[in-house]
Amino acid sequence: MQTTAVHRSYETDRGIAYCGDSLNLLDNLAPESVDLILTSPPFPLLRKKPYGNEEQVDYVDWLMRFGQRALPVLKSTGSFVLDLGGAYQKGKPVRSLYQYHVLIRFVEELGYHLAEEFFWHNPSKLPSPTEWVNKRKIRAKDTVNTVWWFSKTEWPQANVRNVRTEYSERMKKLLKDSSKYYTPKERPSGHDISERFGKNNGGALPSNMLSIPNTESNSTYLRYCRSVGAVEHPAKFPAKLPEFFVRFLTGPGDVVLDIFAGSNTTGEVAESLQRRWIACYLDQAYVAASALRFVSSEEGANDVYQRIMAGEAVSIESPYSASIDEQAKVVD
Repeated sequence: MQTTAVHRSYETDRGIAYCGDSLNLLDNLAPESVDLILTSPPFPLLRKKPYGNEEQVDYVDWLMRFGQRALPVLKSTGSFVLDLGGAYQKGKPVRSLYQYHVLIRFVEELGYHLAEEFFWHNPSKLPSPTEWVNKRKIRAKDTVNTVWWFSKTEWPQANVRNVRTEYSERMKKLLKDSSKYYTPKERPSGHDISERFGKNNGGALPSNMLSIPNTESNSTYLRYCRSVGAVEHPAKFPAKLPEFFVRFLTGPGDVVLDIFAGSNTTGEVAESLQRRWIACYLDQAYVAASALRFVSSEEGANDVYQRIMAGEAVSIESPYSASIDEQAKVVD
């Protein structure tokens, strides 16, 4: 299948956003140049979305082409994090197994390693599908996405210290006076709870269940979209989701790539955390709207949006542009 050429739409001090087919972009990126690919492709839902989504029968083969092209681009310490929502089979209250086929084929056919499986719980997600959940009431509300953390080798860059969570109130009390709450000894499970259990490490280790509501309603991006008459992307994930993986799997100055960038939440998160980023998306209107994440005034928003929609490549001095070395251009 022929791919669509990409063109540069806008750039900041740390990142570049392209419009076009990311297969073409992947073919033109330097080998071993990206530290993290973090993305959420359109899911194979039965109802067609305005931003486009593949049919279930073709979906896994379609996504495999991106996985194959992405592997050479990753550094040996790099990771590919893939967020996939669940789906039902057509006309039946039976779940599709597509995301598990993606997992197995990425590992067994393309050569990725499954570093760890994560699950994103969105407690604010609306009940769906309507037929089985709302009308017939024979299935529960689906609020969990699978998030596959693939790595190029068995030893990807990762540091869980960067994503520690706040201690529970009980743990905070234990740290103040551990003798009141536990006695160092071996538990029946075989776990050895030593005196080090009462050490303050600056936060708790995170689990692979990430509970993050998707409730954005009044961000700068949304306000500027309304102001300039742009259509906001309907399938945005919350910033805390990419933030977790960017902190966990990269360091400042590393390169983060989103090949289905949508509203470019990933790019904004990377920019704010002093990572370099690359974003790519097929739809010019959504790419132009995503630039509004990086402007600092309503007047600037309208100017940037109109220029990108007219086909101009725009440079933006974003609010995150603190001192940093000039970004290395990964693509000519």
